[in-house]
Amino acid sequence: MTDEIRAEIRLPTQELRNDLPFYMKTLGFRLDMIFPADNPSVAVLSGHGVRLRIEKDAPEAPGTLRILTDDPGFAGGARSLTAPNGTKVEIDELNPPVVTPATEHAFVVRRLADQAPWVIGRAGMEYRDLIPSRLGGAMIASHIRVPDGPVPDMVHFHKVGFQLIFCVAGWVDVLYEDQGDIRRIHAGDCFIQPPTIRHKVLHSEGVQVVEIGVPAEHVTEIDHEMKLPTPHYRPEREWDGQKFVHDIGSKGVFGPFRIPGFEARDTTINENTKGVASVMVARPTGVAAPWTVHDGDILFTFVMTGGMTLEGEGKDPYRLSPGDAFVIPPGMATRYVDPTADLQLLEVTLPGNPPTRVVSR
Repeated sequence: MTDEIRAEIRLPTQELRNDLPFYMKTLGFRLDMIFPADNPSVAVLSGHGVRLRIEKDAPEAPGTLRILTDDPGFAGGARSLTAPNGTKVEIDELNPPVVTPATEHAFVVRRLADQAPWVIGRAGMEYRDLIPSRLGGAMIASHIRVPDGPVPDMVHFHKVGFQLIFCVAGWVDVLYEDQGDIRRIHAGDCFIQPPTIRHKVLHSEGVQVVEIGVPAEHVTEIDHEMKLPTPHYRPEREWDGQKFVHDIGSKGVFGPFRIPGFEARDTTINENTKGVASVMVARPTGVAAPWTVHDGDILFTFVMTGGMTLEGEGKDPYRLSPGDAFVIPPGMATRYVDPTADLQLLEVTLPGNPPTRVVSR
């Protein structure tokens, strides 16, 4: 008796002898089984992490087979082929570079009161889209709620250019590759997850986070081999030039902000991403803020507590409350007015620390 289990994908054929040279010589599959000997009608081949059963007169459609490789000479350099049995073969890059589309700039205001739907996503988490346009695919911003208790997560990583997790309520426990034992973030704390760092969400209570990802569409892969926590603690390790950051809000110090009339707490993310992005928590000082214009690319803001009115040139004013978010395009004059004393803004900019000018109106 054996516990071994195998899975096969069945593909149809009309004439097996025409398919074998293509699958074996052109695509590099290995023949594992063929029968009957006198007039073969079934062949089983394996390779590239898949097992194929090519069967004469099988009822299925020929389907599409995707092969991912870094070998530019694979299959003679072809990117698209058709097997004799009609199966389409697509050949693509194994590890394509992360490409961020050019930002489609827009003035965006997303209010919690507008009742944008919460959607069930990965691992049972609830997602609320904060930038429906995704700025042309340049970024995604999500307001996420995680059900209380253990999280059914697996060790995984993201093929991404930049990713932020900022906790706005509750707490959550996470394990990160080479960053020691369990790390817990509370409201006001944040992580950045450098590209491809392995991690796993463990447990949460009342947690809500804002997650920023660049580009908007990026791949999440499961790592079935890595066990967390890893045995080595390497806080200085870099992934694509970025370091892991765990910023604790209660230990932050407020200093000057790019907008007069506000001060901000720097999360050190600009330094640890080498200018890829900056993440600041801003609050009013009691002095009226002027009209300003930024000269960066992406400027996203989420209202964590309190309220204010956002004024923009040529736009009606918006009174903003906790859970609201907005994007200000470069070159557009805006002003933050009538802030409440408890106002706290999460500001994420790419690249980090954009030049900002005071303008007259």
